[in-house]
Amino acid sequence: MSYLKSQLALIGGLQGPELILILVVILIFFGAKKLPELAKGLGQGIKEFKKATKDVQQDLHQAMEEDVATSMPPRKVSDSQPSATDLASHPESEASPAPAKSNQAEG
Repeated sequence: MSYLKSQLALIGGLQGPELILILVVILIFFGAKKLPELAKGLGQGIKEFKKATKDVQQDLHQAMEEDVATSMPPRKVSDSQPSATDLASHPESEASPAPAKSNQAEG
């Protein structure tokens, strides 16, 4: 376990001289002609990865919007006019509020 911790500490502690040494070893191992190809491949891989994560985020966002839209109850088309069943069940709603106010003014 301590070996793993020391290896992780080494990776986290990479600074200028260590990075230069790693780049020199890669240059010797692959050669000067292969480095541009490797860099190009790495760049394309990063570009594809970013594109894929962007697509996944857009799909999740779209799915959340669709879920919210389908979970909301449907709205009535005409809320301003009561239906016949509403008027039959509540006859007091047919009376206008003006006479009620005048009755209050008299009392």
